[in-house]
Amino acid sequence: MSRLEAKKPPLFISEPLTGDAVSQSLSLLSGILKSSYGPAGRLKQLHNGMGGCVCTTSQSSALLGHLSISQPVLRVLTASVRNHVSRFSDCGLFTAILCCGFIENFRSLNVAPFTVIKISKHLLSLCMDHLKSEACGCRVSVDFSSVGALVCLVRSILTSKPACMLNKTEVDHLTSLVLKAFIFTVPCNVETNAILGKCVIIPVKGRRVVDSTVLPGLLIETPEIQLGKPLAVKRTGSNIIKIALFSVSMSGDGFNPEEGTIAVHHGVSLEVSELNQLLNVGKQLVEDEVGLVVCQKVMHPSLKQYLKENGVMAVDRAGLCVMEPLGRMTGSQPIASIHSLSPGCYGSLKDLCIESFAPKRFLHLIPEDTVICSLVLCNRSETAWDELKRVCETAEHVLQLTVKEPLALLGGGCTETHLASYIRYKSSSLPASTFKDLDCSQTQYQLVAEGFCRSLESVARSLSHDGEEILTDMVYGHCWFVPPGSPCVSKWSDLVSKCGCGMNGNSEDLSWRFLQGQSGSPVIQDCPKEPSVKVADLLSLDCFAAKCSGLQVALETANLILDLSYIIEDQN
Repeated sequence: MSRLEAKKPPLFISEPLTGDAVSQSLSLLSGILKSSYGPAGRLKQLHNGMGGCVCTTSQSSALLGHLSISQPVLRVLTASVRNHVSRFSDCGLFTAILCCGFIENFRSLNVAPFTVIKISKHLLSLCMDHLKSEACGCRVSVDFSSVGALVCLVRSILTSKPACMLNKTEVDHLTSLVLKAFIFTVPCNVETNAILGKCVIIPVKGRRVVDSTVLPGLLIETPEIQLGKPLAVKRTGSNIIKIALFSVSMSGDGFNPEEGTIAVHHGVSLEVSELNQLLNVGKQLVEDEVGLVVCQKVMHPSLKQYLKENGVMAVDRAGLCVMEPLGRMTGSQPIASIHSLSPGCYGSLKDLCIESFAPKRFLHLIPEDTVICSLVLCNRSETAWDELKRVCETAEHVLQLTVKEPLALLGGGCTETHLASYIRYKSSSLPASTFKDLDCSQTQYQLVAEGFCRSLESVARSLSHDGEEILTDMVYGHCWFVPPGSPCVSKWSDLVSKCGCGMNGNSEDLSWRFLQGQSGSPVIQDCPKEPSVKVADLLSLDCFAAKCSGLQVALETANLILDLSYIIEDQN
């Protein structure tokens, strides 16, 4: 067919970062992200013009997932951040705000992009070497023999998302539940390649948050089960419940016309033949002493009735999401055909009981030894529950990452200001050979280093949403917040009590100064000191692995965008 419209030539955009459209879009995105950051972050309500569900959130995964971005430069940025969040779950806003800061600060310098990229990579290596060294003053070792640091990590994540609508009592309750659920997923018998289990979140909306609970094993919603009636379940001679898990439909309509045609003899009914096969499966299950049959899809009523009459409990419509954890918990292999049953495909359970979380009723599958648990998560509204679910999943993932690398970083802006202080100290004392290796002048290096530090400090400044003055101290390089409307005093120690992370108090003179905006800050003459860490005093901790990755992703993405010379768009 001939083309109805002439093919348009591709659109070439040279030096995209110099255009006003990109600058305005970047500034707008940066403002949205900064205003969402931290425990006092402002909520965003996302919906489209066609209607549908409304999302109220301040979480990066939800924000970036719902925003429609057409600007190619910003699409590169958001794709990098979303990829980071898919791998680490945490520090998405940190990564995005820092990346925007790098782009805004570096492109304003009168330094060639190629030189900026080389210098910034060197600065990143200084940061990473410092974060991985024992002498790092913003790093905390996580001791798994005590729950102090773990509690702080989980609480920091829960309190960072105001859309969850949690008060202190609810935060404390959920913190203990998330930790308890995580402990359930840690195998008791540690092998060479230990694999953590899984926490399955069960939604109960319209209930109080403090009604949430965690149970070992798995809950399957079964509305047809009646409360008050004892469960009569067949057990084997060793007093265990044998379970069969079917991933195939058992509704009796197994024939799919799309798969081809079937030749049927005269007088033969496909439906009757299929039902007879299902009943033969039921007889086999009864003979094999199976006590519980779980079907992912629909089960024929006649088969359910037959199993019930023979003391076998049948649950259908279990859904895909429970199949993997259920198979792992019970040791059963999902059965994909009703025409062949192998004795080795069955699993086992310790017990069954009914749990009720009004108005829902669940069958509670209790295993002998489990790394699978169910977190019954309650919240008052659907919007708040959706945000809380994402937060709890993030907390679980952060704990898993912390098991692999038992470290954490100080929160409350203190890691960012500490790193900025450290970089200013290091960049002021580099040997001349460093500048020669980087093929740059000392002035160029200092300009890029200052832009690097201002970008880090812009993340800390993003935590202020109510007009607080932000200070940093000249000893530890931590971040301090002065309440808005505070009177003028001669000593800052009269206005501040603890730094952002809670590690340092105002008991000593720390030579505070304002954390300035775009203007240069004085160089700290000495390397920031390492304070004595008391985990019990900490107010905020961040995931080490997620934040280190976020720092690297932010700079690598910014450098990629700074290096763009052309954007070529297909207009057809």
